[in-house]
Amino acid sequence: MSSGIPLRKRLLVRLMITSVLVALCSVAATAWLAVQTTTRAIQEEQGQVLADDTDILRQLSGYAATHPSWAGVQDTVRRLSAATGRRIALTTADRTPIADSAKSRTALPPGAAATVDPLHTDTYSEPGAQLSGVDPRAVGPYRLTPLERARLGKLATLRQKCAARNGVDTTITWTPSGRPVLSDENGILPNSTVPEVCADGQLNTLTHTEETALTRLTSLAEACLRRKDVALPAKGFISLEFSSQAPQPQFALGGKGVGGRPTAIGAKGSECVAEARREQLDPDVAPVAELFLGTGDSALPHFDMSNANKAKIVGVTGLVLALTVAVTALVATRLVRPLRALTQAAQQPLEQHVRVPVTTRDETGILALAFNELTERRERMEAQRKAMVSDIAHELRTPLTNIRGWLEVTRDGIVDPDPELLASLHEEAVLLQRVIDDLQDLAAADAGTLALHREAVRADELLEQVAAAHRVGAEAAGIGLRTGTDGTSAPTGSGTAWIDADPVRMRQALGNLVSNAIRHTPDGGRITLSARKEEDQVVIEVADTGSGIAAEDLPSVFDRFWRAEKSRSRRTGGSGLGLSIVRQLVTAHSGTVAVASELGAGSLFTLRLPATDPPVDADEVR
Repeated sequence: MSSGIPLRKRLLVRLMITSVLVALCSVAATAWLAVQTTTRAIQEEQGQVLADDTDILRQLSGYAATHPSWAGVQDTVRRLSAATGRRIALTTADRTPIADSAKSRTALPPGAAATVDPLHTDTYSEPGAQLSGVDPRAVGPYRLTPLERARLGKLATLRQKCAARNGVDTTITWTPSGRPVLSDENGILPNSTVPEVCADGQLNTLTHTEETALTRLTSLAEACLRRKDVALPAKGFISLEFSSQAPQPQFALGGKGVGGRPTAIGAKGSECVAEARREQLDPDVAPVAELFLGTGDSALPHFDMSNANKAKIVGVTGLVLALTVAVTALVATRLVRPLRALTQAAQQPLEQHVRVPVTTRDETGILALAFNELTERRERMEAQRKAMVSDIAHELRTPLTNIRGWLEVTRDGIVDPDPELLASLHEEAVLLQRVIDDLQDLAAADAGTLALHREAVRADELLEQVAAAHRVGAEAAGIGLRTGTDGTSAPTGSGTAWIDADPVRMRQALGNLVSNAIRHTPDGGRITLSARKEEDQVVIEVADTGSGIAAEDLPSVFDRFWRAEKSRSRRTGGSGLGLSIVRQLVTAHSGTVAVASELGAGSLFTLRLPATDPPVDADEVR
């Protein structure tokens, strides 16, 4: 059979192409995953090496900041080398060895890894040097004497206890210079945040050692400022700020210029303070040294793929592709055969309603079965559509014919438009409007646009409202209408039944059932409404002692325009849409409706709706 489908659009070809692409993607993904895994491992190893190198530099910078020379650093170098597994070497600027963890005369790497200079350190190797670039452990002449440390320690303890009594929890941190500082969870406490009763003005007062060092620093800074032709307007231009890292000398004059930038005198003053600080600390720190890590003959690792490995990858890829194509061709051929049969059946004229044979029990067989069921439903719906169009035309034709006929004879003067005639025409219009309203409700329900205003509704009160609305009509027909709450027909079960429903729509559905029961119940009959709760459902029943429905007609009860007695007109038998509306409204409330009947004994319509919890003010309602 020539399908006329281009080769590139055939299912078999597309399946094969898809399988090839999947295979290629699988191979590529596997290779990518292997590369990524290896790369990640290398990166993690490199990250660990970088962390070790940073720690080595930090510890050697700290040694230089606290020692005036490199004498004795050999033990520190060996300890760091043993801990990191790295070769560590320190030399002067001209590569004169200072200390080395390797054997003597071992070649050095081509270039130094870093320069160890505590007076010009960076912010990465040692936190706390962000402002001045000086290692905070380099304190030199600012180091307090034991007596000064003890006195400040007592003052810090007293202030800590005072702050605790005033609701401020603090901790004492000892700086490298030996000065204690108080801090809370937000950091170092400035004087402005210390409770007023605790600010004794003694803890942050400079000691003799600090005053001496600050005087020396001021002299060096003044000399620098004179070299820069800066005239100082006042003395005491250097302030000493305390932090958890080290004393931080700051240029206290100059202020801020436009945009928050320091003024010219402020910038020059800060430069001179930093320069003077380095000059002051220089005798107390070790000389600048070059740090070397590793050996001179170590090569960087790299990856290369041999020709043999490349051949293996190409061979495996080709084998996977070949197997994929073969399996896909076999499976696709078996898959396409029933699909072609389905396509041929679907291309037949609609009026033939062609079925296809179901030969398998796999997905294709299920698809064929679904196609046959769809064909049957389409055949039934086509028959229903034709019948519905005929019924609608009949239902609308009769009242329109009556109205047109009476209007024509009235226009010709044959009949006078007396109140009786107008009442008859109004009745015909009301009947016509009822049919149209019912059709609109069904159309909205079919389209899913039926508006529901849900609320918690008591089932017994709902039944009482429906019964009250139809009691007069029932009594006029000589029929007894009562609810399950009258006492003689109390519902079984315990507890009050509540449903989450639109009360107007539910009264409409129950009203249709009651109206239908009144039309089919003879004089002296009885109609009973009852409700009860069963687990998570509320069961509402409408029972009558009417003429009943034949067993063969029960499946058609809820069909549109269906009447139990075909000879009844819409005056005596309704529009034929009432029960269809009942089913649509109950379905919209996530419920079900069923009917049981026996000829001559009556009918029982049962509605099952989801139960809901009573509202918070349910006790007040009851």
